Amino acid sequence: MEMSWISIGALSDIPRRGARCVDTPQGKIAVFRTAEDQVYAIDDHCPHRGGPLSQGIVHGAAVTCPLHNWVISLETGWALGVDEGAVRTIPVKREGERLFLALEALSTRAA
Repeated sequence: MEMSWISIGALSDIPRRGARCVDTPQGKIAVFRTAEDQVYAIDDHCPHRGGPLSQGIVHGAAVTCPLHNWVISLETGWALGVDEGAVRTIPVKREGERLFLALEALSTRAA
C-alpha cells in the first residue's frame, strides 16, 4: 500500500531541539527536530502518565518527559533505561524544507 502524506509545515517551523504539535483525528502528534535537524513524530503523550512529550527536553534522538523524567526514544517510541512502555511513531519525510506525515500510520493505533 502506498503512503498518503499530509503537509505539516516547514522545518523552520520547529526550533532545533524543540517540537510542535499537529492535531489529527487520532490525537495530538508531537513533531520533534533534533540539534542535527533530524525530524521525528510520535504521539504527544508519555506512556507513564500521559505527560506532554512535546514540552519535554530533546537530547540526541530522545525526549525527556516534563512530568516524571521518563526518556523516550524518538526513533522507536520506546522508553529508555529501566522504564517500560512505548508510544506510537509516525513516519515523517522531508522534501527540502517541507515536512510531511504519513496518513496510513495515523489511521491505525499501536497495539
